[in-house]
Amino acid sequence: MPPLPGAELVRTPVHLYRYLLRCCKQLPTRAMQQHYQHAIRQGYNSHTDEDDPERIQRIILRAISDADWILNKRFPVEWAFIKWSSILLLLPGK
Repeated sequence: MPPLPGAELVRTPVHLYRYLLRCCKQLPTRAMQQHYQHAIRQGYNSHTDEDDPERIQRIILRAISDADWILNKRFPVEWAFIKWSSILLLLPGK
């Protein structure tokens, strides 16, 4: 089950960016929300040169899957930071 309705409509990096920012609103604390919003923006900006459509689609699918895992998991805070950080380093910026 996707963390938010509309995950199946994410087709481009811009859609992914907006979708992940909306997912941040479901995180339990404001500090976590701000941390992930900043990380999403940084990941998006640092990968603006990604141009392989297949790689972009793999990244989109993986990011949605990881967001689902994070939002559905009953987790200690430090594990969530590690998981999101690994996703956001791969976020394409187109």
